[in-house]
Amino acid sequence: MLELPEAIALAGQLNETIRGKRIESVIAAASPHKFTWYHGEPESYDALLSGRVVEMAHAYGGRVELQMEGAILSLNDGTILRYYALGEAVPDKHQLLMRFTDGAALVVTVAMYGGIMAADAGGLDENFYYRVSKQAVPPLSDAFDYAHFQTLFAEKGERMSAKAFLATEQRIPGLGNGVLQDILLNAKIHPKRKMHTLSEAERRELFDVMKATLREMTDLGGRETERDLFGNPGGYKTKLSKNNKLLICPNCGGAARKEAYMGGSVYYCEECQKL
Repeated sequence: MLELPEAIALAGQLNETIRGKRIESVIAAASPHKFTWYHGEPESYDALLSGRVVEMAHAYGGRVELQMEGAILSLNDGTILRYYALGEAVPDKHQLLMRFTDGAALVVTVAMYGGIMAADAGGLDENFYYRVSKQAVPPLSDAFDYAHFQTLFAEKGERMSAKAFLATEQRIPGLGNGVLQDILLNAKIHPKRKMHTLSEAERRELFDVMKATLREMTDLGGRETERDLFGNPGGYKTKLSKNNKLLICPNCGGAARKEAYMGGSVYYCEECQKL
């Protein structure tokens, strides 16, 4: 699933490959997918986007957005993007196929679930998740400092578990269950631990580790569990993920565990992350 590091990497690659290209045609919803959500009618996407020039790609949290002349295409965390140059075979099944006048193509597919939203400029501003992603302070920016981090504890944040606090309700857009695992391991905090039990020193350490881990993941082009615009895995090797099949903590060599929690899986080291 796309999270902040992968979204930033994809936006950079899109700017290098399709920025300045003119869209020739768009096919949306050609391959029915029960858990793909479109904004408006996908049949209208061709008329809406064809003929427009891609001006810029942006990353907002775990969302990638293409900005065009008077229109936008926003792709959320469940989408998979692939670029195909002129002459390369394009897959038959896809949830969106965008062809350019130079013969290149951008293909968007969805594995589990995902959102594909095309609209006139400003046409998505009423969507809560889209609006929050764009308005939130980017976690890797200087504006996201420790003072801002402390404001996230207000009201119910104190009563939440570490996983719920960091990875739900768009509190930190782009920080999801995937990147969460290594952040909490590096901070030595159990995913089920309640935030109000953290000392001031632990809160500061969590903030510093979160920023450092996200920066490392981003600088390396995303996690190796995810693919970039050309189908290549990211350069960041995850410590706790599905790729750690032996469930051994890379920090201490002790046993790690995988459990179902809050609608997904959490990994943690029994020694490093005491509950």
